[in-house]
Amino acid sequence: MTVRGAKEEIQRAILSWAEVTAHPHRFGGTEYRLGKREIGHIHGDSLVDIPFPKKVRDELVAAGRAQPHHILPESGWVSFYLHEAADIERAIDLLRLSYELALEQRSRAQMRSKS
Repeated sequence: MTVRGAKEEIQRAILSWAEVTAHPHRFGGTEYRLGKREIGHIHGDSLVDIPFPKKVRDELVAAGRAQPHHILPESGWVSFYLHEAADIERAIDLLRLSYELALEQRSRAQMRSKS
């Protein structure tokens, strides 16, 4: 099942965030990055894959907010399927969490390099 126009709506939201860019994903779809770090990618109007630290991934899966990645279920990646219009906002929320974690990680790395 797909949600017509989901990719465009999700992309519009994500590209409004500071420094996020869109690129073709190596397995199809569109990849979104903060600098060189991927914050997630979307396959058409049906599937979003998002990387997280394993602990965060486990919490999201346990809470029912996402599923283990459809190909790499033991990794930190999650898969989120778009079944209804409300899933667009849920996907954006998950991508926003990935973005915020990437910003935090980058900030910590910059602080360490200045020490």
